[in-house]
Amino acid sequence: MKLFLRLRNPNFQYRNLCSIPKSFSPENDDEKEEGFIKILREIMKGKQNWSQSFNNTFITQRLKPVHVEKTLILTLLDNDGGGDPRLALRFFNFLGLHKKFDHSIISFCILIHGLVQFNHYWPAHSVLQTLLLRGLSSNEVFDSLMYVYEKYNFKSIQGFDLLIQNYIQDRRVLDCVKIINLMIKRDLFLEVRTFSAVLSALVKIKRFDVVLSMFDEMVKFGLKPDVYVYTAVVRSFCELKDFVGAMKIVKEMENDGGLELSIVTYNNLIHGLCKEHRVLEAVEVKNSLSVRKLKADVVMYCTLVLGLCKIEEMEIASDMMDEMIGLGFVPSEAVCSALVELLRRKDKNLEAFFMVDKLAKLRLVPTLFSYNALMNSLCKCGKLDEAVSLFTKMKERGLYANDVTYSVLIDSYSKNRKMDEARHLLHKMAEEHIKATVYTYNSLINGYCKLGRMKEAESLFNKMNIQGLEPTVITYTTLISGYCREEDLGNAFRLYHEMSSRSIPPNTHTFTALIGGLGCAKMMTEADNMFNEMLEQNVIPNEVTYNVLIDGHCRLGNTVKAFELLDEMIEKGLVPDTYTYRPLISGLSLTGRVSEAREFVDDLHRGNQNLNMICFTEILHGLCKEGKLRDALNVCKEITAKGIDIDLVSYSVLIYGALKQRDMVHLSLLLKEMYKRGFKPDHVVYTSMIDSHCKSGNLVEAFKFWDKMMEDGCTPNVVTYTVLINGLCKAGFVEKAELLCKEMLATESIPNQVTYGCFLDNLTKEGHMEKALELHKSMLRGCLANTVTYNILIRGFCKLGRMREASELLMEMLDYGVFPDCISHSILIYEYCKSGELHEAFKLWNLMLSMNIKPDRLAYNFLIYGCCVNGEVAKAFELRDEMMRKGVAPNPVTYKFLNHGTCSINS
Repeated sequence: MKLFLRLRNPNFQYRNLCSIPKSFSPENDDEKEEGFIKILREIMKGKQNWSQSFNNTFITQRLKPVHVEKTLILTLLDNDGGGDPRLALRFFNFLGLHKKFDHSIISFCILIHGLVQFNHYWPAHSVLQTLLLRGLSSNEVFDSLMYVYEKYNFKSIQGFDLLIQNYIQDRRVLDCVKIINLMIKRDLFLEVRTFSAVLSALVKIKRFDVVLSMFDEMVKFGLKPDVYVYTAVVRSFCELKDFVGAMKIVKEMENDGGLELSIVTYNNLIHGLCKEHRVLEAVEVKNSLSVRKLKADVVMYCTLVLGLCKIEEMEIASDMMDEMIGLGFVPSEAVCSALVELLRRKDKNLEAFFMVDKLAKLRLVPTLFSYNALMNSLCKCGKLDEAVSLFTKMKERGLYANDVTYSVLIDSYSKNRKMDEARHLLHKMAEEHIKATVYTYNSLINGYCKLGRMKEAESLFNKMNIQGLEPTVITYTTLISGYCREEDLGNAFRLYHEMSSRSIPPNTHTFTALIGGLGCAKMMTEADNMFNEMLEQNVIPNEVTYNVLIDGHCRLGNTVKAFELLDEMIEKGLVPDTYTYRPLISGLSLTGRVSEAREFVDDLHRGNQNLNMICFTEILHGLCKEGKLRDALNVCKEITAKGIDIDLVSYSVLIYGALKQRDMVHLSLLLKEMYKRGFKPDHVVYTSMIDSHCKSGNLVEAFKFWDKMMEDGCTPNVVTYTVLINGLCKAGFVEKAELLCKEMLATESIPNQVTYGCFLDNLTKEGHMEKALELHKSMLRGCLANTVTYNILIRGFCKLGRMREASELLMEMLDYGVFPDCISHSILIYEYCKSGELHEAFKLWNLMLSMNIKPDRLAYNFLIYGCCVNGEVAKAFELRDEMMRKGVAPNPVTYKFLNHGTCSINS
């Protein structure tokens, strides 16, 4: 190779780079350094492999960062203007990557400035990133870049620009601010493009104060902002709630003739105004855009509609939505949902329904949450059909119902007593593998309980438990309330005790239901005990709890205790209402203390208590019950003078009073007055009048009112038919009664137990027991037989002396799930006593007691009578004492039998 080079070039002298050249021997160190750098430059520019050259120990041992720095500068800033940035970068990378050379910060900075000066931004960016990996502070990096920039007189400040961009990328925005401030001190300033990027980054980290400070510096420096800078500044003013400042900047931007305006800036201003509920100002900004030759975009429309929904400007929001859709913009799900929700909250449920339908046709579907909320609102305002319509269209619109959707509809169906539809949805949930929640089951159970269908309710309760759903206090309370309404206290208390065993504490509603149930059963001692138990368990009673207690005591005529409870209620800070006062007024009125009731009402009226007509009606009822119709009419005048209008119920009570006294003159006057005031008699009034005339045997007059009822368009119900059928049967017109029953069936008014009981009663009284039994069997098949119908049959057989059949009927009752009562046993006990079969009478008595049936006064009197006529006077007195112990007061008939028995013994 050497020989070949000599032959080609006789003047060529081979230079061995592996040995120290003679020319490199001067003692001057500077000359030595320059010579070494010259060698490095020759290696860089030579064609020999760099790896071989840098394997020379002379090079490797002597090479220092300062040599690299000077070599890079000479390569980048060649005096003849032929700088070679690529060679400089290659040399830098070779030493760093292949020789593991530790470059100085100055070398990095020289290369960065050099590369950007030659517009090699990506390599410069890579070198800068490598430098930043060393963990230097922003001050250290800036000082090094500045030192190199000034020392070597670089012309471009793009190196600083690049540093700031790197810091933005690494989310070191505050370091960017430091660099800019350091540059300003040296009269250096960035390009507007980089400056706007810094401001945007500051906005992202919510340093709006720094944005405004930096903007002021920019203006002082004389830089002209671009639209991105203006946008960041407007956003910052808005976020700091300085809308005057924001508007001022917008005006400056608009007055800059050479600047192309951007809708984004206005979007930021509108967003800020909407955020602070200044939406109507935002609408004005949007309307002014046409002057600037700008058009609102979908972002602006969505922001405005959402803002208008927040301030509940329903009409403007709807118009804005229509305008938006008309321009072909697609609103977001959030916007659709917000507007639908606003319409729903404003009780514009039908408008919301039509809005959803309109959006769906445009393939714009609100969220499932909005659908569920709207369906819930529609259900609550009685628009169940519209809610179901939304439900059926959901799948078509790409939405699938969840457990909330089904629960809303099931709850509504249950409240509307449409239990078949509710159960169908429960099955549909199972088919779609959507797990029913406790809330869903609670709704269904509540629906069945309200209908008195306790078997279905308990069946669902059991299903819940099987599926592993834990019943809540609401579940138990619903069932307990249902059983209490059906007067089935046994099952109500069974569930109450089950709650304790499952560690589910009863709440106020649970105790209130039980107290109410005991009150309806006239078991006020037990109700008071339950109230005390409630207090012991630290469960706080509410107004309803006191109301049911007061009502229960008033029903038994214990108004003293009721008024004590009223005082206690007020002491506890609970506010009585008409539901509290009504039983108190009724209790006084119906126990012959009408004057006290009137005094109480006057006191309440003077105390500015808002009493409704229902409370006054109780006084009217008490007076009418006592036969004081004229006094009742006078009270009506007083009520009217107090500015309270007489209602239909009050007229019904007064008509009842007139009928009771057979005062046809006042009855006629009351009816005329009713019509004059725009009232028409309802089913209750007409039925009362028909019943009164039937009982007095005046069937002609009864049928006159029947015809008048028809003329008024008041269709007779099952009670009205039953009253007239009963009157016909008692008058001996059974065939006419049967025709009326057929007519009743034709009008789809279904006869009930009482209706058939009228025929049954007539047959037994006439001694047609076989026909009566046949009718009763039909009633059993139709589930219409009850305790009363059995009692009619038992009485019929007893009258004929057919005691065996009567006793068999008593046993049969239990087989059909019908529970005998005190009357069922008393009829038989009386007949046994009368026929001298006292032993059989006592057998029935003990059976009745074993069934927890409490004997009444009539039952005691029958047995006392039996004892007396059969010479068992001592036993009769024992029964009298037992009767008194159990709170059943003897009456004159009781003592008449006892006196007769005593006289019989003495004689």
